[in-house]
Amino acid sequence: MDQINLIAWTGRRAVEHGGLDARQAAMMHATLGRAGEAEPQHGDCLPALWHWAAFPPVAPMEELGLDGHPRPGGFLPPMPASRRMWAGGSLQFHAPLHVGETITRQSVIREVVEKDGAAGKMVFVTVDHRISGETGLAISEQQDIVYLPMPDRYQPPKTKALPEAPVLTDKVEASEVLLFRYSALTFNSHRIHYDQAYAQSVEHYPGLVVHGPLQATLLMAAAVAHKGRVPKDFHYRGVHPVFAGSVDVMATEEDGVLSLCTGQDGHQGMQATAIWEETL
Repeated sequence: MDQINLIAWTGRRAVEHGGLDARQAAMMHATLGRAGEAEPQHGDCLPALWHWAAFPPVAPMEELGLDGHPRPGGFLPPMPASRRMWAGGSLQFHAPLHVGETITRQSVIREVVEKDGAAGKMVFVTVDHRISGETGLAISEQQDIVYLPMPDRYQPPKTKALPEAPVLTDKVEASEVLLFRYSALTFNSHRIHYDQAYAQSVEHYPGLVVHGPLQATLLMAAAVAHKGRVPKDFHYRGVHPVFAGSVDVMATEEDGVLSLCTGQDGHQGMQATAIWEETL
């Protein structure tokens, strides 16, 4: 796709209405909830980042690509023969969302940029979301999506070491069942998360890939448990693929700011920063 056509997608808008009822919240809790915590009931605050299950991409089967994703070309720009990844993003939390309420997401494509990278030409799409509950704006969110050429072999990025003196550590078993459940709850049909033959033979990963949003949700849960409340700002980005199996969750803290990461085999997978207080 040439630069002129890419620019034409800037400013494209969409509005969706969704939410999680008590039954969906119970399923999320059964998959992601911490031991000893009660499942959210109707009217309770929705745990942070669970809104990612509130707007499932309900594309018909005939509109899905080989990878299981809805084919781009509706809201997102079409990128044939590309690997699409949710690379990272940021969120600012203004007010809580609640189980059972109608949630509205207003989205706009802020920027579409083509860059040259080690893997070839990459296209970065930045989408801004405003997520509102029934009483007004709850979350301002930026989502970064990257399109990469489909590789002919697995070429991992350079690794980043895990922190040496973390203030919190945990391990999560990112089993095939957990990956399947999270895919089902978010209606994410990208086959790299549940179809090992596809992940290995087509996208050339060594195993099933742990969702970026799932990793971010694990990091957010750790941050909330550590501080006892949802941060004002949360930024995250993937730096290395993480595969089904044992996943570390770690964090360091400085001046009230948590620097978190997932890890596997001694290196970081996703990095995140959680900030609770306003900074100058």
